[in-house]
Amino acid sequence: MYLELFKLKELPFRLSPDPQFLYLSKQHARAKAYMESTIWFTDGFVVITGEIGSGKTTLIESFLQEIQKDVVVAQINQTQVSAVDFLQAVLVQFGFSPFKMKKAELIATLNNFLVEQYAADRKVLLIVDEAQNLSLRVLEEIRLLSGVETTKEKVLRIILAGQPELNEKLDAPELVQLAQRIRLRFHLGTLTPAEMRAYIQHRLEVAGAGDRTIFAEETFPEIYRYTGGVPRLINTLCDTAMMAAYGVDRDHVIPDDITASVQELRWVEFKARAQPASRMPADHFPGSRAPVTHEATREIVGRLIIAMEGRTLSDLPLRVGRIILGRTADNDLQIDSRFVSRHHCQIITTAHGCVIEDLNSTNGIHVQGKRVRRHNLNDGDVVVIGTHELMYVDERLPARRNHFTETVPGTQPATETGE
Repeated sequence: MYLELFKLKELPFRLSPDPQFLYLSKQHARAKAYMESTIWFTDGFVVITGEIGSGKTTLIESFLQEIQKDVVVAQINQTQVSAVDFLQAVLVQFGFSPFKMKKAELIATLNNFLVEQYAADRKVLLIVDEAQNLSLRVLEEIRLLSGVETTKEKVLRIILAGQPELNEKLDAPELVQLAQRIRLRFHLGTLTPAEMRAYIQHRLEVAGAGDRTIFAEETFPEIYRYTGGVPRLINTLCDTAMMAAYGVDRDHVIPDDITASVQELRWVEFKARAQPASRMPADHFPGSRAPVTHEATREIVGRLIIAMEGRTLSDLPLRVGRIILGRTADNDLQIDSRFVSRHHCQIITTAHGCVIEDLNSTNGIHVQGKRVRRHNLNDGDVVVIGTHELMYVDERLPARRNHFTETVPGTQPATETGE
């Protein structure tokens, strides 16, 4: 990687949520203050919304790092679940093994636990990330949980975080009682150009850049033009630009690197981007979050065959660009498994090849039984992520592809859409 060339101690623009890299813009600082207020007030929910990549999860992780020891936390990230599944997930976070309990027993166990923690002078906090995916029934269960109280006060503090659709869901007529319990709402918008510049400089400083200039001043307007101030897009473009500079052995980034990166990523200007489509489950992969333009039909240069326990789940076409794989719904490719990190790895596809790179995940990526940080994918390579296998097929070698797919049970040549 480029760390040695840029004299950095770690990668500054990783996509995984790392609290030490959190840049507190005015709006992020305010959202964090709202989260902190839940510790002292129990009279309602706090709701934090923001577009994909706005920094909600990193903000939550930073908040949790600083939380007092007398606070017991349940953090739920899997939100496409039934009411019973949700209650079980909360109890697991609190140290129970609830999988044989019926719903009435689940609720009673939770209620007793909350009252016991209050009696022991401990505060209990429930944080639900990606809450926009919760069903109305699960949201109603959360409201009922929030009503558990002693003679003096309610005993469960609740933070709901999610994409803007969460606000629409909370305002549904069926949830009027829950909406009345919302004490604070805050929406994280995009960064301003000045905040974006400070954000980039902050991450570089944390990574070890000190006061050295790595991004030329002229690059910032171009970065904003293509990212619109969205933190995750900023990270992606800046990381790719540093790779471009590294490729020509230059220890600073110039506008030409931004231009080359935008071309590699196949991005259009941020203002021209379509709104992100709804995310799809693990067996219906959308491939790319890019806007629907003529680029959506560009040439497929490779494929990922996703399998688990010998069963093929899907066939994902790879075009020039970058996709992020992880457990949560905001990834380009969602793998809903407890062995997969929020943002587990990325796949960078160029006209000449394909690379998979770990994003500081907990369980890593493995090729031929060995954990690797970065691997150049060759036709037929199998990458293991937890219990899933990602099998790479190079579409530029059609004869080899036909041979390889025959070795994978249940695999059929996919259509252009990967369905």
